[in-house]
Order: sequence, then C-alpha cells, then structure tokens
Amino acid sequence: MIERRTSQRGVGGTVDWWLAGCWLVLVFIGFLNIYSTVHYEYPEVLVWGSRACKQLVWIGTAVLMAAVILFVVPSRIYENASLPAYVLMFFLLVLVIFISNDTKGSNSWIEIGSVKIQPAEFSKITSSLMLANVISKMDLHFRSFRDYMIAGAVLLLPMAAIVAENETGSMLVYVGFIFVLYREGISGWWLALLGSIITLFIITLRFGIVPTLLTVFIVASFANDFLRGRKWLWLAINIPLIALMIVWIIFWPKPLYFLLPLMAVQIICYLIFGFLRRDSFRMASAGVIAACMIASFSVDLVFNNVLQEHQRKRIEVLLGMTEDPSGWGYNVHQSKIAIGSGGLFGKGYLNGTQSTFGFVPEQSTDFIFCTIGEEWGFAGSVAVVLLYVFLIFRIIHDAEQCRSRFIRVYGYCVASCFFMHLIINIGMTIGLMPVIGIPLPLVSYGGSSMWGFTILLFIFLALNREERKYF
Repeated sequence: MIERRTSQRGVGGTVDWWLAGCWLVLVFIGFLNIYSTVHYEYPEVLVWGSRACKQLVWIGTAVLMAAVILFVVPSRIYENASLPAYVLMFFLLVLVIFISNDTKGSNSWIEIGSVKIQPAEFSKITSSLMLANVISKMDLHFRSFRDYMIAGAVLLLPMAAIVAENETGSMLVYVGFIFVLYREGISGWWLALLGSIITLFIITLRFGIVPTLLTVFIVASFANDFLRGRKWLWLAINIPLIALMIVWIIFWPKPLYFLLPLMAVQIICYLIFGFLRRDSFRMASAGVIAACMIASFSVDLVFNNVLQEHQRKRIEVLLGMTEDPSGWGYNVHQSKIAIGSGGLFGKGYLNGTQSTFGFVPEQSTDFIFCTIGEEWGFAGSVAVVLLYVFLIFRIIHDAEQCRSRFIRVYGYCVASCFFMHLIINIGMTIGLMPVIGIPLPLVSYGGSSMWGFTILLFIFLALNREERKYF
C-alpha cells in the first residue's frame, strides 16, 4: 500500500507547491521593488553595477539551491549532519569577530573577493536543525532542569557569538524560538516572563526603575489577592502601603530604600504560603517578581554596553526621550513619509519619489517595505503581509501534520524565524520598533539573506516531502 501511494504521487506529488509558490511570489516582489529603488540610476536591469542585476544572480543561485535541496540531497542527511553543521557555524560566528572589517558598527561579514557573506544569516538554519535534533533524540519535554539546560545551551551559544559581533537584530530573531519551546512543552509562564521583561525594559528605560518596580509590586499583589477573591485583603494592605510609599518619596528622596525591602518581603511571603498551601501560582509569582527585579536593574548595563550608539539613539527617539528627525530618527521619519504618501492604492510602480530619489536610506535592504507602501499603497502592503501570514501558517499546518518530531520542531523553527523577521522589519519601518538592521525575508536585497531563507524553507519542504511519501 505504501509503495503504491509513493509511486502514484511521485516526488513532485509530495511537495507542498503552495509553499514553493509563495516563496517564488515573494522573491519576485522583492526583485520588482529592488529594481524600483535603483531604476533612476540604472534603467537597464542587466547592468552588473546595479543591485537589481546582482539580486537576479542571488535569485538564480537560490533557485538552483532549492532544486538541489528538494530533489537531489537525501533528506535524512539534515538530521544526521545537524551537529557538525552547528559546530562549524558556531566556529564561523566566532571567527568572523576577529577577521571581519567593521561595517556600520557590525563585525559580522566574511569578505571573499567582491562577495560578502554573513554567517549570522545561516546560523538560524544550523540552530534550527540542532534544536530539532536534541529535542527529538533526547526526548525533551521540559519537565526537568536538564531539558531546559540542553535547549538553552543550543540557543544561547550562537546568540552570545552574534551579540559579540554587534549584530543585535539577528540575535533578537532567536527570541522567537521560545514559541517553538512552548509548542514542545515549556510552561506558559516563560512566555509571560519574556513579555514582562520586554515591557519592563521599555518602562524602566523611559520612566526609571522606581515606577517600574512599584508597578511590578502592585500588579503582583493585585493578581495574587484581588483577582483571586481576596479583594478586601488587597485593599487593606496595599492602599496603606501605596500611601506610605508616596509620603516616603516626598519626604525621603530615596524610595528604593523602602521599595526593595518591601518587594523582598513580598517574594518571601509568596514562597512560604505557596509551599505550605501548594499554591503553584504564588510560587511562580515569586519567581517572576525576582526575575523582573533583576531585569530592571540590568537595563542600564544592557542599554549602555550591549547596544551600539546608533541603536541607543534610535531607541531614545522611538520612546520619545529625544527628538531628532534629521539625525538618528531620519530613516524612520522618511520611511513613514514614504508609506503615508502611498495612500490606499499607491503612486504606481516606479513612481515613488521618496524611494527612487534616495530620501530613504537603505530603501532596497532594511527599509524596502516603505517602497512597497509608497508605490503599492495600503492595499499592496496588506497583500504582502497576508502573503507572509499565509506562508507562516502553511508551515505550521504542514509541521503539525508530520509524525516525526524532528520535522515538526524544525518546521516551527522556520515559522518562528520568518515571523520574527517580519514583525521586526515592518515594525521599524513604520516607527513601532527601533531600527536594528534586519531584512524582510526574501524581499530585501542581499545574497546572504536570500540564500539563508531559501535554504531554511526548502530543507523543511524536503523533510515534509519525504514524510508525505508514506503518510
């Protein structure tokens, strides 16, 4: 029965052509918009000096790579080679720190003649394969400290190397892998903790550590007492404490002397009552409060020592801490002008003025979405976003249909990488996120990005095709 189904469908019949077609459409959209940004200077497409011509080369080689991955390379090799590929890529990530030249504050490029390769773009592939390998072979279900340590080590090693390269944008993509781990069994508390840390970073940076910690204290007590049926207890305890805190701030300008011991007592009480009453919610709350306190005190260290000066300035502009529309905020300011000027249906292809005449820096790479917004309008922008949404959900759908845990985990890794790139890139072009330099998958100019996402996606297609032969 299995042999008959395999022979009837053949190799081509087991490929998810919807995903392959979606890849092709996005690549075509990318080429059209890259040409739009350079056509004023290079009217002819086949001129090597133009980015449009170079992108055609990247696309041609990407098509060849896709065909080889899909129809030539045995799919079982990806699981078997995941460890050596991961080790090799980690070595390249470390090596590039010492041999690369500084490029816009980043040491992440390997130059081979006129060709520049960014290992960080390919590390997502090896990290995804390695994570899928260890979760499936070691049967990780995240019910023990060992499981967390193994998965954490797989992700944290390349993240540390990428941070050392000053490539913060690529590092943030790895945050998306937490959705993969959540699918495979980690507690939802980790998602809540991640969201809390990000929120606290912004609040602490914008308003200071005292309002942040006071908010954590109030929210934690509110969730543990007021929302759980102890309204009068919460009011009787917290109203006087908040009033006392206000008086302390007014007459003794060192509020941390009061707030820190108060939060320490809160943590100890939650741990004791949680243990005695077997209340996991209180015990988890104690851990979240402690993590939030550590995160708040770490904001200054991370902001001033991990982020580059241009990244810090752009975050300050984004949060309204400084106003600099002609300096650090110039890219985003011009990008929003371009997108806004497109209206509902855009100015028409090749008719964009902001992108064509170079008002938007990096309009063919990190800010290519503003070209789409200006020339194709709101309708075209929504269509492109929906295309990405279809791609991501199609990957998740195919992954859930797989009986192999390795393929399922890898599929979720692929979806997470696309999702994080999409959110961060579009977010920074419309002014909702700081500019950290991250491409729009398959659309932005660049060989490393094109090859990286093509290999990432078509390995999943190859793995999924192999399983479809028999199930």
